[in-house]
Amino acid sequence: MSTLDTGLTFIRTASRRVSRASEWLGQWFKELMPKGLYARALLIIIVPMVILQSVVAFVFMERHWNTVTRRLSAAVVQDISALIDVYRSYPQDKDRTQIKRIAQQRLGLVVDFLPVNDMPAPGPKPFFSLLDQTLSVQLSRQIARPFWIDTVGRSSLVEIRIKLDDTVMRIFAQRSAAYASNSEIFIFWMVGTSSILLIVAVLFLRNQIKPILRLADAAESFGKGREVPDFRPRGAREVRRAALAFMEMKSRVERSIEQRTAMLAGVSHDLRTILTRFKLEMALIGDSPEVEGMRKDVDEMSGMLEAYLAFARGDSGEQAQPTDMEQALEELRSDAERHGHAATVVFHGMPVVIVKPAAFKRCIANLVSNAGRHANAIAITGHRDHRYLTVTVDDDGPGIPVEMREEVFKPFLRLDDARNQDEGGTGLGLAIARDIARSHGGDITLGDSPMGGLRATVRVPV
Repeated sequence: MSTLDTGLTFIRTASRRVSRASEWLGQWFKELMPKGLYARALLIIIVPMVILQSVVAFVFMERHWNTVTRRLSAAVVQDISALIDVYRSYPQDKDRTQIKRIAQQRLGLVVDFLPVNDMPAPGPKPFFSLLDQTLSVQLSRQIARPFWIDTVGRSSLVEIRIKLDDTVMRIFAQRSAAYASNSEIFIFWMVGTSSILLIVAVLFLRNQIKPILRLADAAESFGKGREVPDFRPRGAREVRRAALAFMEMKSRVERSIEQRTAMLAGVSHDLRTILTRFKLEMALIGDSPEVEGMRKDVDEMSGMLEAYLAFARGDSGEQAQPTDMEQALEELRSDAERHGHAATVVFHGMPVVIVKPAAFKRCIANLVSNAGRHANAIAITGHRDHRYLTVTVDDDGPGIPVEMREEVFKPFLRLDDARNQDEGGTGLGLAIARDIARSHGGDITLGDSPMGGLRATVRVPV
């Protein structure tokens, strides 16, 4: 392999590693970010505020405080340098009373003179002490004599010792005279104003998020077949537009269902009138094998008509209300046992669930009836947690092939080979059951039962 090929291979490997690392970082950052709109909106406000305050604080401390501290320290060192000149120019002042008086009264410094050997050894310098660094630079530049400073021994004073030819001059200066010491006030105002702005942002965002949450709750309730009577558009203009669009869509859906139900009710009335006329005519004809067959056909047509209308109507007029699901499942078990099937019921969790009682009971009844048509034993299990109500219906029948488990939900579909379906069936039982489950915001799935047959699972949100 040539050097060029080796280099290209290395570049490709490095590129893949960088790509995987960036994907991992992106996934980690996505998991770290909050999922709610309220938290994200707060983050959008807080992060720029924190960055702005940090930049302002950094610039202020680095530019303003450093400049002010350098100027104050230079002024203090200049005063000390002037005192040294006075000391050298007036040797007749043996007691140094005049220089001490001038230092204290005119310059705000406390000056003392020590023996030559009273000069401490240089100690370690504080790494982050701006005052220590600035004073050291100014003393080296303006006085150019051996010195020793202590900026941390006393909180309010700075001690400076300078070695002269025959003595050591000790100076005590106020820390505020050499250092810009208003950092606490600046931080207090910065944190205070940021907190006030943050509280205002939280209150404002909460009022802006509420209409969105109400819209989401209304849409979720509508998907579950429930009503939100006090819902009306609120909030910002865009949120009001979304709420109005939702209300218009809800009205169109309800009008469509009402029109379909009204039309089928009219068709039902006309067909029932004709079927009633058939029954009267057959009663007048008398009994015969032919008439008996016609009666069976008329009864079958009546049953099919009721099933068609129930499927098209979808029990849309019923309102959701608290329902004891454990009791409803027990009633279905009793019905199954009356028809000669061995049935059991087990329920876990809180039994009271908000559903359309008659419609949901019919949904489960269709599944139980479908299982009873092809099996001997039926097991009904209910489970309710904080999010979903799940009801499973297991049987020991022949089951349904995997590839046909979605097809059986189509209206009027028969699976004579798979389930040996009764000739009198309409092929609407599972379609009606799924239609009811979906009107509650849930769905029905089919799978393998531990009893050896089919498992039908109804899952709806609570």
